[in-house]
Amino acid sequence: MEIILVSACLLGYNTKYNGGNNYNPLIEKIREKYDIIPICPEQLGGLKTPRVPSEIKGDEVYSKENKNVTSNFLEGSRKVANIALYNRIKKAILQENSPSCGVHNVYDGNFDNKLIEGNGITTKKLKSLGIECYTIEEFYEKYIENK
Repeated sequence: MEIILVSACLLGYNTKYNGGNNYNPLIEKIREKYDIIPICPEQLGGLKTPRVPSEIKGDEVYSKENKNVTSNFLEGSRKVANIALYNRIKKAILQENSPSCGVHNVYDGNFDNKLIEGNGITTKKLKSLGIECYTIEEFYEKYIENK
């Protein structure tokens, strides 16, 4: 079976900033056809769970306490990239809106719950390596539902 990367929170791991998860039952059908490597770039970058929420502002990432955490996000993206390259990953399912994993949207950096078009730090890194990045709904529709 093909191996894909999946945001750990989508699998039910409690890796979100608030200690919760974003479990999505669509993952069960995906697991039947793909081997999965769970990833959490924030944890791989050294941030704890739970943690203060962070958002991208310009080219940097700041916590809600205005601490620059860009280096943690870059480190997490490097580690995920290494995992992807080692395993010859071609596809990833990532958590939309996340400052690491946002596929189409991220929060605007003002902590006002406003989304803007853009990619998370890890998504940008994976795309630069030619890895296809999807939301779980997009992946399910393209590779499971229509097969």
